[in-house]
Amino acid sequence: MALRGVSLRLLSGGHRLRFLRAWGSAAAQSEKGGKTQSRPAKSLRPVFDWRDPLVLEEQLTTDEILIRDTFRTYCQERLMPRILLANRNEVFHREIISEMGELGVLGPTIKGYGCAGVSSVAYGLLARELERVDSGYRSAMSVQSSLVMHPIYAYGSEEQQKKYLPLLAKGELLGCFGLTEPNHGSDPGSMETRARHNPSSRTYTLNGAKTWITNSPVADLFVVWAQCEDKCIRGFLLEKGMRGLSAPKIEGKFSLRASATGMIIMDSVEVPEENVLPKASGLAGPFGCLNNARYGIAWGVLGAAEFCLHTARQYTLDRIQFGVPLARNQLIQKKLADMLTEITLGLHACLQLGRLKDQDKHSRHSRSDPRKGNHRDPGVHHRQVTTRHPGAQMVPSPLPGSCCELSLLRKVAASLSDPKPFKQ
Repeated sequence: MALRGVSLRLLSGGHRLRFLRAWGSAAAQSEKGGKTQSRPAKSLRPVFDWRDPLVLEEQLTTDEILIRDTFRTYCQERLMPRILLANRNEVFHREIISEMGELGVLGPTIKGYGCAGVSSVAYGLLARELERVDSGYRSAMSVQSSLVMHPIYAYGSEEQQKKYLPLLAKGELLGCFGLTEPNHGSDPGSMETRARHNPSSRTYTLNGAKTWITNSPVADLFVVWAQCEDKCIRGFLLEKGMRGLSAPKIEGKFSLRASATGMIIMDSVEVPEENVLPKASGLAGPFGCLNNARYGIAWGVLGAAEFCLHTARQYTLDRIQFGVPLARNQLIQKKLADMLTEITLGLHACLQLGRLKDQDKHSRHSRSDPRKGNHRDPGVHHRQVTTRHPGAQMVPSPLPGSCCELSLLRKVAASLSDPKPFKQ
């Protein structure tokens, strides 16, 4: 497969798989009475590894490990050095999508059309590694893969698939997904964007606006959902440069600053009939895309949470107070243990969901459960990190954007699972 081929090439440059499990030594031989006797073999017990307490590693295939390790190298060597300034200056580097296209990680679960065709678990591992660097970068990849390429693959015609998917997979085209509107976020059934059919010209005229759209200011392809005259919601493929189409950038965000977010303004945009997604009708179309994206998000947030845990652990080991490391305090140990427990359970839930997804045994509820449980982890764990970096959090630090912005999002995240924060 394409992605594995890239993995092998990159790994051949000196990177080798590091297995996280160490085992006890074999039974020793002893001499007694001139005869060689074997002592009873000691039981081989796995050594606890705090990075992988329930041995997730052994439940992954060789391909999945190769894919993850290759992408981890890219994320840490190519993306991590960029994220601090990108987050600080609110800059999205478009070339990142092209680099991901070269690695074969865009739309990776799609079979054919230049895509890798890997497992759902492999895709989740990619999202985890990317969000370990920054949530904005992961959002850009998720939109491209789950909200642009997926609807074309699932709902598009063969002509649309051949035209767009290879270019999207290479990162030559960047897409966005237009559903949320200024007046309707969680109520897409009330969307105001309208599509009027013109039988004589075999076109549709779209009017309306979408907002908080990841990638829209730099997008080449727009997957837009609009209500037709028969009250049915349909998907349309709009291309950059169409008359009446604009995508202004939303400036001054407090989070996801390393990704481009904007609006989609449609002022009598003429869209050919062949740009309608023929297999999407009603809200099942956009909801199918969102359900697909939720899976990657569930994996991704755990990558951010892991970064928080590793950062907090290392700081408490290095920081000496009253002559001993902070990590010697039981309260610190308890908090780190809680963080590790929640992350570990979340990872294994995502792994099981990925296996069910590949066997077509998952439901929309099973997709939502890990996301619901995992979305609170990064905010909680970021708070644990900053309580261990009390002064350092007030000045620029090497923490990536995904960590820095979580202090602003933690109240929102907590409110989704517990209404009590609003009563404080």
